[in-house]
Amino acid sequence: MRMRPTLSWTPTEDPPPGTTDLEQVTDALGAGGLLVLSGAGISTESGIPDYRGEGGSLSRHTPMTYQDFTAGAQARRRYWARSHLGWRTFGRAHPNAGHRAVAAFGRHGLLAGVITQNVDGLHQAADSEDVVELHGSLARVVCLSCGASSPRHELARRLEEANAGFDPVAAGINPDGDADLTDEQIGDFRVLPCAVCGGILKPDVVFFGETVPPQRVEHCRALVREAASLLVLGSSLTVMSGLRFVRQAAQDGKPVLIVNRDPTRGDRHALTRVALPLGTALTTVADRLGIPVDDEAPPPPQLVTP
Repeated sequence: MRMRPTLSWTPTEDPPPGTTDLEQVTDALGAGGLLVLSGAGISTESGIPDYRGEGGSLSRHTPMTYQDFTAGAQARRRYWARSHLGWRTFGRAHPNAGHRAVAAFGRHGLLAGVITQNVDGLHQAADSEDVVELHGSLARVVCLSCGASSPRHELARRLEEANAGFDPVAAGINPDGDADLTDEQIGDFRVLPCAVCGGILKPDVVFFGETVPPQRVEHCRALVREAASLLVLGSSLTVMSGLRFVRQAAQDGKPVLIVNRDPTRGDRHALTRVALPLGTALTTVADRLGIPVDDEAPPPPQLVTP
């Protein structure tokens, strides 16, 4: 499946209004067998902005596409300089109440699984298990030549050594880990090759315009088939890679519920769209179900020391 490089979506009809009533979400979770599909909105309370919400990063930032990344060395220099700086922020981010509530639902046997469109690893950091990272993870790096995979922190260490003193102030950090830097700030940032074969390194994420591995898509389709209902958390569903699972669930006659402040591309398939902050909504549902949510943990150690 190829991700459409769709950066915006405009409703062709008036979307159904959102609600603050959590009864249907509570009932679906209480019944069990619920599949979670999460997007960038669940991580905003961790300090990582979303793409399309109020103040979303698309107002100032165009995400890297696979075609641009592979087309030339200068595009890769811009990407790696910006992503290297952004990785420092991602390394300091920690799960918020929404992530912790999802993990608590899983521990109590209410979930059929978690599919996330995010690349930040915060569901796993909150101790959710068997999370399907639909668009990959910034915590891994892959070589486009030999296919070797390695931890991101190893490349970060190498980049620190090769770019001593690189410490610009970014105008912002984006959900894909890309920091907003000018060409002057990027300067002659040194990009490093694969340590195995000398090939081009790429974060193990699905860029806009790139193909999501078919086996991963089929795994997600199977989760939808096996689930009793689908709960979308913090996704506008603008990108088809997530919307297709909403459509599948609706076509199978399974309840679709959405928690997102703004209208989404999947609203017409949903029983309800709850327009509340995710942390507030999910902890309220957990309280109604008598499920304790872990207290906020201290931030993890910074992955990279500038």
